[in-house]
Amino acid sequence: MQAINIKNKFLKFNKNWHPHQIAVVDNMQVILAKLKGEFVWHSHDDEDELFQVVKGTLYMQFRDRTETVNEGEIIVVPKGVEHNPYTKNEEEVHVLLFEKLSTAHTGNVNHEKTQTHYPKI
Repeated sequence: MQAINIKNKFLKFNKNWHPHQIAVVDNMQVILAKLKGEFVWHSHDDEDELFQVVKGTLYMQFRDRTETVNEGEIIVVPKGVEHNPYTKNEEEVHVLLFEKLSTAHTGNVNHEKTQTHYPKI
């Protein structure tokens, strides 16, 4: 049981779209990721996802609209909802995610950006 400095954890990695686990709470994991550009359309059949923007502006695209998530805000993507996070103007956005340990990075979609292992930092 120690305090976790999120800003310092972000300094430990540079790759975009490569989540890193910083904590586990019951069967949920707390993840940090740096995002830049567009990700991939996907959904999670059995898991919700919570995104908190720590730095920058995230755009969460849904099939019927796009939500802007500003620094200090969160968005919850319910299970089964197809989504595609992206950033604009080459901005690198820092996010904290809260999701079940069973959540696959890109759901049932297999893509070159799909990660199957989240390093613990």
